[in-house]
Amino acid sequence: MIKTLHFFVILLFSFCLTIQVNAQIELVPPSHPVYDYLKRMQVKGIIPEYNSSNIPISRGEIAGYLKIIEGQKLTGTDKYMMEDYKAEFEFDMTGSLRKSTNLFNKFNSESIFGNHRQKYIYNYADTNASLFFDINGDFYQRNSKGDSIGNNAITLGELGFRIRGSLYNSVGFYLRASNGQKIKGQSKDIIFAANYDPLLKANTKFVNEQKNFDSYEGYLRYQTPSNWLSVTVGKEALYEGFGYIDKMFLSNNTIPFNFLKLDIAYKKFKYSFLYGSIKGDSLGIDLQSKNIVSHRLDIGLTRKFKLGFYESVIISNNPFSFTYLNPISFLTSADLNTGAKETTDNNTLAGFDFELAPIKNITFQGTLLIDDLNLSTLYKSDSTSNDNKFGYQLGIFWADALSLPNVNLKLEYTRLDPFVYSHRSNKSSYTNWDMSLGHSVPPNSDEIALNLHYDVTNRIKFNFLYQFQRSGEGILIDSITGKLIINYGGNINRGDGDLYITKINFLNGNRINRSIITFNLVFEPIKQYFVELKYQLRILNLKYLDRQVNESLYWATLRVDL
Repeated sequence: MIKTLHFFVILLFSFCLTIQVNAQIELVPPSHPVYDYLKRMQVKGIIPEYNSSNIPISRGEIAGYLKIIEGQKLTGTDKYMMEDYKAEFEFDMTGSLRKSTNLFNKFNSESIFGNHRQKYIYNYADTNASLFFDINGDFYQRNSKGDSIGNNAITLGELGFRIRGSLYNSVGFYLRASNGQKIKGQSKDIIFAANYDPLLKANTKFVNEQKNFDSYEGYLRYQTPSNWLSVTVGKEALYEGFGYIDKMFLSNNTIPFNFLKLDIAYKKFKYSFLYGSIKGDSLGIDLQSKNIVSHRLDIGLTRKFKLGFYESVIISNNPFSFTYLNPISFLTSADLNTGAKETTDNNTLAGFDFELAPIKNITFQGTLLIDDLNLSTLYKSDSTSNDNKFGYQLGIFWADALSLPNVNLKLEYTRLDPFVYSHRSNKSSYTNWDMSLGHSVPPNSDEIALNLHYDVTNRIKFNFLYQFQRSGEGILIDSITGKLIINYGGNINRGDGDLYITKINFLNGNRINRSIITFNLVFEPIKQYFVELKYQLRILNLKYLDRQVNESLYWATLRVDL
């Protein structure tokens, strides 16, 4: 059986050119903790060239950073973490598989529960190609208790696989697929789980059938040998922006979507073009199509100062257009010159961000988001001034905070004007499956967030997050005529009424203050076996009702990733 499988793999890749494969082409998902490690090393001045504003990046790029870190003076915990990453990214760093275990060839307790080698169900590599096959399983328990969400408890199980590899050092492939099932829980528990998990919320099968759910990511990626050009076609999570706690442009607040992405890099410059398909509706009615097109230009002006420019357009009910497929264009101008009778059908956004590292262990970032800008109404006091919508963010990252090794402290302030991310047609909101593509706070809100992360050891990680949010919400509709009376601009999926009713000042409407406290502990007792515990307390002060609502959420996860 083993010889047969080896023969099949060699035959599958026999068309590849005989070029040594050392670094993998495929991307590392942005949720991988190695990005936190690289960011910490950047802030400490060890890899100042690293840019966290446009991820994921390839395994080869990550291996290059790890090689630099390996030769530096590190804390004890950072050294042990480096040893774990050297095992996981061994093939990308050295081209060998000496620190990995192939469970297909050696299936025993030592291989399954070994604590130092990277475990694969199957791996293969020669001078032409590589193939890695893993399985993963998760067991979740999620509970809630609160005045508004009630008492809920649901148990979920999930099993999946992952296959990745590279062909002749130019083409990478990746596929992760899983299927999950409700083990225990009632209808109300399913609604609770879907409301607090983007994956479940976007899984209509789970919500409707109330039993099974599934997900996948997969893509093909071409990369030139020097990585000056790469093209990715498929589905994967994408993050864009310098935000340390949450990002303004593309974030993890929704699920991955299908896209075509072009990346060009030369020295201090990196340019990205994205054309993607997202899910949308208008007042509960599904749209035939909804797309996102974006450009991003990153410039590393110096080792201490980075600058980025971003623009995007959300296109509804137009499945494909060469106007937006042009990777070298100005999207706002392209949208205004489509020849359409209405130039407000689509939602255009632009912005820029920067990161400054004035001294070792500290960086600052700032972001400005321009949802709409009309200079003729910028300083008016009537409803037309609502046509100007901005968001901004300021943040600080402090590594080894208070001289405590392996403690990272982040502080970030974010403000979104009324109607930011939303759109007056309700079709082109900056959302995917009704969830924000950008920051998690609703429009007409601000947030101050404090995050403390402590790597107790290389296998024990503690995270504390405090968020204080202020929001102005509310939509009033005439009960007889159904006519919109006022919209305070606090609902990302309802942008109608911004121009023809009244000027909406920041935090007008039904005022709500939220205090959200989150504790998270991840324990890896054996390499690639995880236990995660999470507790969240949400205190909602409904000031317009003079009422306070308390909610508690509990998560427990057992995960195996082989």
